[in-house]
Amino acid sequence: MKLILASKSPRRQELIKGLELSFDIVTYEVDEDFDSSDLPSDIARKLALKKAAHYPFALNPEEVLLTADTIVWINGKVLNKPASVEESFEMLKTICGTSHQVFTGVCLKTETQEISFSEMSSVFCKQLSDEEIYHYIDTYKPFDKAGSYGIQDWFGYTAVERIEGCFYNVMGLPVSRVNEELKKIKKK
Repeated sequence: MKLILASKSPRRQELIKGLELSFDIVTYEVDEDFDSSDLPSDIARKLALKKAAHYPFALNPEEVLLTADTIVWINGKVLNKPASVEESFEMLKTICGTSHQVFTGVCLKTETQEISFSEMSSVFCKQLSDEEIYHYIDTYKPFDKAGSYGIQDWFGYTAVERIEGCFYNVMGLPVSRVNEELKKIKKK
């Protein structure tokens, strides 16, 4: 089996390396618009499916394409990647002092089959001061992260009190579930 990771995310690449799987990285642009009336689990899963559908090459029999998308869900809406310091600050102010959910949708596609699913983790954050939030934004520049934070960096160390669900899901890929689904593909 040859795994193709269709992701620019260095975190997803790190997580797949941790599974000790050999893989190639392919990146391409996909419109990430979604239907905001969908359930958050469906939004994440459908975005992963959309990325798989737009893969620009034909898959060979031994190849498995992995696509994923992570969203942060709070107060009935999605927090995407922030476009500015101001938007980043507002997102972090919103999630601090409360809990939110992180949904990662995954699609595993071969020449003959397609498996898609989503995983959810709840993240509980303590309150940070405005000064701490601006320190985080200025130092870590979380503009490539859904919800404007990384669980694996300073924000996770200082603001996250606990997680219910898969830690790696919050990083961007529920690796244990991905590993189990890949085993099923190998058996077929």
